[in-house]
Amino acid sequence: QLQLVESGGGLAQPGGSLRLSCAASGFTLGYYAIGWFRQAPGKEREGVSSISSSGGSTNYADSVKGRFTISRDNAKKTVYLQMNSLKPEDTAVYYCAAHRLGGLGLFPHDYYYWGPGTQVTVSS
Repeated sequence: QLQLVESGGGLAQPGGSLRLSCAASGFTLGYYAIGWFRQAPGKEREGVSSISSSGGSTNYADSVKGRFTISRDNAKKTVYLQMNSLKPEDTAVYYCAAHRLGGLGLFPHDYYYWGPGTQVTVSS
């Protein structure tokens, strides 16, 4: 079964940090570019960051540049999203997915193998 599973979400205070993980099972993660997305209640799913299959190239949404860092360890079949300087507007369910064609764009329709998501809440 081809699957991605997110973990690491939780409650953080404004200015705090969290690290999300995206683990793959049933396929070779190293073949795929991976993206992180988020969806807040009542809003559309939006792209946050993506990383090439090798990890050599990355892409970030303007809203998270300088605060979030994406990385990957293909030997561990895991992609990470380090989130620093968190803001209340970062509150959302965070998802990871694999890009169909290996690109770094952040359009959800270009991705598949979506995970079930992990909740991130930023509140004091």
